[in-house]
Amino acid sequence: VMSLFRSTEALGIRPEDIQGVRLGCLGIPEFGTSFAMQMVEDTKPRYFSDLIRISGLSHGTDVYLNNAQDLILQGVTTLQDAICCRDDIMVYLMHMDPGESFSIMEATRKHKPLKEEWCSDMLKRGVPQWYIDACKKIKYMFPKAHAAAYVMMAWRIGYCKIFYPLAYYAAYFSIRATGFSYEGMCQGKERLEFLLAELKKRDYSGNRVNPLTPKEEDMVKDGRIAQEMYARGFSFLPIDLYRVKATQFTIVDGKIMPALTAIDGLGESAAEQIVRAAAEGQFISKDDFRARSGVGQTICDLLDKLGILGKLPESNQLSLFDLM
Repeated sequence: VMSLFRSTEALGIRPEDIQGVRLGCLGIPEFGTSFAMQMVEDTKPRYFSDLIRISGLSHGTDVYLNNAQDLILQGVTTLQDAICCRDDIMVYLMHMDPGESFSIMEATRKHKPLKEEWCSDMLKRGVPQWYIDACKKIKYMFPKAHAAAYVMMAWRIGYCKIFYPLAYYAAYFSIRATGFSYEGMCQGKERLEFLLAELKKRDYSGNRVNPLTPKEEDMVKDGRIAQEMYARGFSFLPIDLYRVKATQFTIVDGKIMPALTAIDGLGESAAEQIVRAAAEGQFISKDDFRARSGVGQTICDLLDKLGILGKLPESNQLSLFDLM
């Protein structure tokens, strides 16, 4: 699992397959954002404990940016010796008076001024000046126990991502995805990459007249996960009205079938109505579909356009042409 935080090799893909992303952290809590992945690249973690330290850095205020980041990149300190969580301060200063080390930790995490006698004692005990200066910059610090709990969860998910990929992607899209688009992401790798390229042009064009909407930003986030899934050799299965779930992505025949709610404009209530109606038996026409599912003409037309209704006739009534 640790290899996910060094490269994409564990996933069997190359960075150029997923828009230059050099790590396998996409979609992993705590480490899946661009900011967190850049932090991982800067700090180069080697051990599980390093990931806990990175989690602490990412949750703090003025702990990494304008502080530990500069010290690590300049070679002043390393990830293992930097201040990352509250506990790091007390443990590092424990060779001083334990009560004083606790007071320094508390003052630092609450962004209160350090007393002059504390700073003097630290210098006398061999604490470097950069360490004291770093404490003075910090505004908020994360407890190590919280960081450890988060990283343990991320580690388990990373394990599933490597060894149970279909289950991982189905769970991610069912639970975490907020901008998934059936039309844009399930019509093949080329269609998805075209969509991502168009959104990227707008995002980096500098033209703020037509910036990405929050929905489109979520679409980029989820689209990158789908792109990674395609790159690993997996694909989506077209929605089958009689096997699809309303809100859950499912594994069918070695592929992932999207939930009905993955279709833009189809809400959870309408999706559940359709699934219940399909469970009662096959539809004999579009009229029958609308009557039994309770959905309107707009949704019916949308599903028909996407090919989900198949070759259902418009009406329950047969004509001579249907028999020819």
